[in-house]
Formats: sequence, C-alpha cells, structure tokens
Amino acid sequence: MSLKKKLVLSVVTGTLVTGGVVVTIATGNAAAPDVVCQGSTVTLSGEAGPPAASSGQFPVGTKLKVTNLDNGKATTVAVNGPSGSCALLNNAAFEQVREPGKNLIRRARIERVGGGADAQAPAAGAPTAPTAPAAQVPPATGEVVCPGSTVTLSGEGGAPAASSGQFPVGTKLKVTNLDNGKATTVTVNGPSGSCALLNNAAFEQVREPGKNLIRRARIERVG
Repeated sequence: MSLKKKLVLSVVTGTLVTGGVVVTIATGNAAAPDVVCQGSTVTLSGEAGPPAASSGQFPVGTKLKVTNLDNGKATTVAVNGPSGSCALLNNAAFEQVREPGKNLIRRARIERVGGGADAQAPAAGAPTAPTAPAAQVPPATGEVVCPGSTVTLSGEGGAPAASSGQFPVGTKLKVTNLDNGKATTVTVNGPSGSCALLNNAAFEQVREPGKNLIRRARIERVG
C-alpha cells in the first residue's frame, strides 16, 4: 500500500509555508515610485546641451523622471543646477515630452528615481563660469519673496500676467531681472509649480535676447 503525502501551501504576506517550514519568497513587486512635487507644472529653461534639468528642491546629481500626462511621453534626466522650480527642463529634455507649440506641461508627474541625498556636491575649489556684471537696479520697494528663485516663461498668451504655486490669484508681483535691470509688475492669474511663472507678454518685458530663463531675479509682493 503506497502512501501519498499531502502538501499544503499557503501564502501569507510574501511567506510560503510548506509542511511547517517557513520560507521567505520575493513577490516580484517593484518598489513604488517616489512621486515628488505633486501638482507641479513643468516648463523649459531655454538652455542648450544634452537633456537635463535644474531644480530648487533637489541637489545636483538627482535623477528625475518627468512624464507629460497629456501625451504619455517621459524623460529621465539628472539635475545639473539650481532653479526656482521642482523640475525645469532644458530644451533637449523638454523636446522629449512636449506637445507641439506648448512651453508648459500643466499635467506632469515627477518621480525621483536616483541620486538625492547621496548626490555628490561640486568639488571644493572647482572653477565656475564667469558671471557678467549686474545691471544697476533700484532698491526693492515691496516685500521680497522667494529669494534665490529663477524665473521662466509659461509659453501662454494674453496680457502680461503670472502664475504661482505660492501666492493666490489676484496677488501682484514685481519681477526684476537683475542682469539687465528690467522689471514688470503682474497679477497672478492661476497656479503653477514656480514662485512666479511669467506668460509670454510679461517675460518679453524683462528677458535678455535668446534666453528663456532669468537666473538672477528679484521677486517682490506689491499687492
């Protein structure tokens, strides 16, 4: 008479139980993506070079995956410098995810996929690019906000205006380009992922020729 041994298997939160022996098994599920800056918009810096991003929230070397939820296109780039946005894409990176004729991604998903706190800082004493002398600008007359922020453009039409992730609709902001002394005062008309994201008409009032990014900006709340 042959005996057949009955084998009972059960799975409990990734653990396989066989005949009283507990064996831990891998479930095969990848770690959940580290989605950051939820609700942020993404725009472009107008800067050349291979695909890259600048960020005001993550150090140089951090890898970010930016997905345009309106067309499903994505790009993974490394942060190469500071900006006033969660993720500000350069021209090459933005071309990989843009919709034709648009300089702003309103529905974006930004994921941190590498680097971060472990990213290496620039070596001490490393040479830096020469900085052009600043233009003479009058002192601030309003409340200076978002110090250190960069300012870029949304690609949107209409009368001069700005969108902001820090100030409500109706707030008046004065944006001064410290590199040429030009300034514009605009009203916030909607949300964005930046302290101040200027539309085309407003940006034209303060831009330097050929540049879509103001690296040295002063932003004042004036109303």
